[in-house]
Amino acid sequence: MRRDLRFKDNHALFEALEADEPVVPLFIFDRDILDELPEDDARVTFIYERLEDLRDKIDGQVFEFIYDEPLKAWEQVIEKYEVKKVFANHDYEPYADERDEQVRDLLEGHDIVFETFKDQVIFEKLEVAKDDGTAYRVFTPYKKVWLAKYKKEGEQHFLSENRLSHILEGQPKFKLPTLKKMGFSGFKYEDMPTKVVNKRTLQNYEDKRDFPAEEGTTRIGLHLRFGTVSIRDLVAKAMDESEVYLSELIWREFYAMILANFPHVVSEAFKAKYDNVPWRNDEEGFEKWCKGETGYPMVDAGMRQLNQTGYMHNRVRMVVASFLTKHLLIDWRWGEAYFAEKLLDYELASNNGGWQWAAGTGTDAQPYFRVFNPESQFNKFDPDEHYVKKWVPEYGTDDYVEPMVEHKSARQRAIDTYKEALDKADG
Repeated sequence: MRRDLRFKDNHALFEALEADEPVVPLFIFDRDILDELPEDDARVTFIYERLEDLRDKIDGQVFEFIYDEPLKAWEQVIEKYEVKKVFANHDYEPYADERDEQVRDLLEGHDIVFETFKDQVIFEKLEVAKDDGTAYRVFTPYKKVWLAKYKKEGEQHFLSENRLSHILEGQPKFKLPTLKKMGFSGFKYEDMPTKVVNKRTLQNYEDKRDFPAEEGTTRIGLHLRFGTVSIRDLVAKAMDESEVYLSELIWREFYAMILANFPHVVSEAFKAKYDNVPWRNDEEGFEKWCKGETGYPMVDAGMRQLNQTGYMHNRVRMVVASFLTKHLLIDWRWGEAYFAEKLLDYELASNNGGWQWAAGTGTDAQPYFRVFNPESQFNKFDPDEHYVKKWVPEYGTDDYVEPMVEHKSARQRAIDTYKEALDKADG
């Protein structure tokens, strides 16, 4: 089990339970990842608590946990168990691809079959492709084909919960390590989003989703990230209740497809000529943005919400990303890395896609000459100032900082800088 922390509708678990052998669930706390994280990383606490829930759900049956580097962990498993086959769900991020190839080589060296399955998306890689078999680069035609394929084929659910009795009974050979033993202090959540998508929320989604002071979004991103909910269940609900919310789920699939087919986006612009933009990369300005001290209320509210809760409303994510890349002309990779560190619902594909969209460097991106006005965004989407005043209590007093840049001149500077860089690249 990796980013699929559920027993219900889990494809790899279903396939394992269908085999005529006892099944042992395994979770590896990957030191290659965890040892680089701060001790209060909230995502580790979330994972840990979900694993405790799953272990308790099959009390009396074996659930194994190992804290180590992946290959060393698998060597321990092979030594302790007579393993015939390993089942896992696909992961599409570059690190995961490399890790899985190394694990596959190790297991095959011991005559152990390693099989992986599609689980975290409806359609992967090139399952939705152009007529010539190549990947889409623009969302709208991708969405059209995605919907047609889904309506034609439907979606199979994997009834893994029905067969949990096939999990091996007895005592585990590897006990769940404590957070403290792994170097983590734990994190106390102020607001843990539920993994139940409310029908009313979906019905009101189109009207309320852009207003950060409203409870108008599903807040399901964290659960999607770690697979505590099934994407198949979510899509089925969205098909019935909200075309707009369904479109957001398809955006997630689109960005996953982009990452799988164009892995250079991790460190480079999707559109190569945008790598010529001469970013200012002002460290002092970046620090003000990180702290929410820019003098623009919507930007500051969003950054403070992120820093305090690990969450930021999606409309506000677009505003703060546009401000960093356009108003401050700071490299989108700086902002992407900061979000990766702070967001509970961080997914590489969606985070990268969103940042490149805001910066104008990505597929189907906001054009470089479109620069969000953070003041008009504030007035339009937080007209009663409830969101801003919650996160920026000094707003409207003499204690609130002056704007660090003037919108009109910063906007023009961004447009001129981008245009010059693109003209050079073209010519």
